[in-house]
Order: sequence, then structure tokens, then C-alpha cells
Amino acid sequence: MKSFFLFFILLFTLVFTACSTKKVYEPENVEDSWRKYGKTKESIVDVTSDVALLKNRKVLSKDGISDVRIQESHRLIGKSDGWILSANIDGELLVQFVADLSLVEKFELKKTIASASVKDDILAVLFTDNEMALYSISTKELLLKEQGNSSIIVDSRIVNPYFMNDLALFLTLDGKVVIINTKLKKKLRTIIVSSEDFFNNIINFNVVDSKLIAATGHKMLSLASKEIRVSYEIRNIAYAEKDIFITTKQGEVISLTPDLQVNAKIKFPFAHFLGIIAHKNKLYLLEKEGYIIEIGKDLLEYKVYEVDISDGYIFTANKKFYINDEYISVE
Repeated sequence: MKSFFLFFILLFTLVFTACSTKKVYEPENVEDSWRKYGKTKESIVDVTSDVALLKNRKVLSKDGISDVRIQESHRLIGKSDGWILSANIDGELLVQFVADLSLVEKFELKKTIASASVKDDILAVLFTDNEMALYSISTKELLLKEQGNSSIIVDSRIVNPYFMNDLALFLTLDGKVVIINTKLKKKLRTIIVSSEDFFNNIINFNVVDSKLIAATGHKMLSLASKEIRVSYEIRNIAYAEKDIFITTKQGEVISLTPDLQVNAKIKFPFAHFLGIIAHKNKLYLLEKEGYIIEIGKDLLEYKVYEVDISDGYIFTANKKFYINDEYISVE
């Protein structure tokens, strides 16, 4: 009994010491308090890669708040080509047109949906078992189905399929980009971004300077005539013309070219970045302990400001950090 008691005391001491010595970001100088705040009236209750769901079930995007309402039983998936997509756990997918609320398309797909996008009459769906499918919106016909490898644990930052001319690019849950020709109904190519066992889904995708840029939480890929990969533990990504900016779990801010070569980098020890905005010639970094770091895109000079932030979902759009029912503006 005595030995058990001593073990308990030792365990408590180790846990308490680890918690009490946890390091956080502490800036050397703080300029002032940030003053650019506003209210959204409704709290954010969920976020996706490109939209946020408000408590009143309306959708917030870079275009503002739409009048489309998401059913209580449905999860918001995203917005594409003027449609807002949502689905329930049983695979019922609703595609609602923002400009005409009476225009709603319904699909009974019988499987849980991870992501989906629309272009013209084509609906691209990625299921949670990594199966990919194309459907006709007008006829509900299945146009193509491709099976992927299932993933057990994924990052919540799931990216919706990306359309590019006659191509549908599926950003999979196991770290791949699968390119399908929508006209030929044929898979053209599969590109591996990374091959980690867990949390290996694509968390960000874009096209920069005619290069495909894809990232998981562990690696980035630049694809054009050749494949280039670099390893980073990525928290956030922002784009400004031909520049790519990432923040890492190590508190780094890194500027990359479209070929993933380093332009510049700077480290803020123990910083935990919640979001990044690129605006004009500056970057704005929201830090967990209640700071905004304003830094030039050359990463040479910066200023730190205090901000009031609370725990909750964070969504970045319209040059604003949205948190709960408030936003912090950078302009």
C-alpha cells in the first residue's frame, strides 16, 4: 500500500510539473491592443475548408451570409458553383442553390460522405471509406466510381473535390490526389502527397503559377512537369499571388515559392497559430494566447498586438478571423 501511495505521489508530481512548465508564446514587445472588432450576431457551430455554419443554420462564406439553411440532421460540407452542399450520416445529400432557394437537388447515396463539390451538371463525391464517385445532377445517374484505400483516423480539415476544366481532382483521405477526366469518365492519374499511417488526408489544395499545390499535415507537394515534396508539420496555409505562406507546429512562418523553395522564414518560439491572412503587403497571424502578429511578407519586420479571443470554432474569410459570434478584421 505504501509503495502504491508513493507511486501515486510521483505520478501526480510528474503530471503537475509537466502541466505547470508548459511553454507558451510570450512576445518581448506588444505594441497595443487590436481595435478592429465586429459582431456576426450568430455563433459559429461548425466549419469546413471553405464555409462556416452559424447557430441559426445559415452559411457564412467569403461572399457573406447566405439565406440557405442547413437541416438540423445534416452536416455542412461546402459551397461550389453557386450551390451549398450538406449531408446526413446515412448519405442523404442536399444540394441547394444560393440564388434560388426553391432549387434543391437530393441524392440518396446510402453511405457517409466526407466531401463533395459541384460543377455544371457534375457532382463529385468522396465517401468516408475513400470511394470516389461522379453523378449527374439532373438525372441522378452514377457516371463513375473509383475505390480508394480506407483511412482510420483523419484530420478534420477535409478538402472538397476540385474541378479544373474537364478534370475532377479528388483530394483523398489517404494523402493522394486522384485525377479523373469527367468527359471520358476515366481515372487518369494518382499522385501520392504523403504516406503516413494516421491524419494523412489532404488538408489544403490550390493551383499557383500553373502548379498543383497539395498538402497534408505532414507534407506539401508541388506538381507541374515534375513532383516536388517537402516535409513540414503544417498548421495554416495562405496564398498571395505566387507566394505560399505556411505556419508550422514549431511556431515557424515560412514563405515558399510555387516550387516549394524557401523565400524566407521566421520563428516565434512556442507560438500556436490559429489562422493566417495575407492582405496587401502584410501577413496577419492569430496566436492562441491572444495576439495578432502583423508581419511584412518578406518576414523581416513585425509588430505584436493583443486581441481578445475565446475558445471556439475559427473561420477565416473576407480578411477577417471569425470566432464564435465575433470577428477580428485586418483592414
